[in-house]
Amino acid sequence: MKGLASGSEDGVTVEQAYARCALLAQTHYENFTVGSWLLPRDKRPHMYAIYAYCRGVDDLGDEYEGNRMAALDAWEEDLERCYDGTPSHPFMVALQQTIRDFDIPIEPFRMLVKANRMDQTVTRHQTYDDLERYCQHSANPVGHLVLYLFGYRDEERQALSDHTCTALQLTNFWQDVARDYEMGRVYLPVEDMERFGYTEDMLSAGEFNSQFGDMMAFEVERARDLFRRGLALVDTLDGRLKLDVTLFSCGGSRILDAIQKQGYDVLGRRPTISKAARAWLMLSTTVRLRLGLGV
Repeated sequence: MKGLASGSEDGVTVEQAYARCALLAQTHYENFTVGSWLLPRDKRPHMYAIYAYCRGVDDLGDEYEGNRMAALDAWEEDLERCYDGTPSHPFMVALQQTIRDFDIPIEPFRMLVKANRMDQTVTRHQTYDDLERYCQHSANPVGHLVLYLFGYRDEERQALSDHTCTALQLTNFWQDVARDYEMGRVYLPVEDMERFGYTEDMLSAGEFNSQFGDMMAFEVERARDLFRRGLALVDTLDGRLKLDVTLFSCGGSRILDAIQKQGYDVLGRRPTISKAARAWLMLSTTVRLRLGLGV
């Protein structure tokens, strides 16, 4: 983590910077493939650069052992040099070229930094509206950045993308309730916990009961609805991005299926989908889209 906060390197070339980004993306597990083989080759380095930026800011907000606020400030200052100057971190060197090639505005990148600043002071969300506002900063900008890479700049597609990205973020939260609590964070809205009669003392004890099951069923359906609303984006896209966005949505929905299949008990076991299931999802989705059958 120290290298992220202070990792300036004199003389790193753009090619070397992109190679660093690719290595990071290809050696970290994610629920949903980043810069997958589905993307055109000319887009992959740029996806890796965006991933490296996102991963970097998240690691500073979640794992950096020093002053996280100061580290996030330094990260944002280097981001600003991508637009007016010479950035120092290798990830930023690559990102600057991607920003120039696709004319990407700074705001989505800034929002991701803001989300991680929020994580340093906000560990509970009183209402779903509060949680959704957090997702607007932590997840939705990523969708906008991907759309920029493919030449889509309109607000209509961005709004549809927001549904999918928020759904993916919520799915991750519901998948990782226990893990997040160990980090001192609860993403289940306080108003929902009160509504279903599930207390934080119960969560602290890892207690799964009918109250938790009912609450999680409610949260899972909330995420499903967002995925359904976001699927309208697919019909507005062309080429391989159409398939990738479909796989993101279907993959997220399969995680929700896994949560439901284990009776909504995400406290005892983290729900996942197997490699075989992911491979089948990719194959079946590809076939259905090519046959015009929808998803």
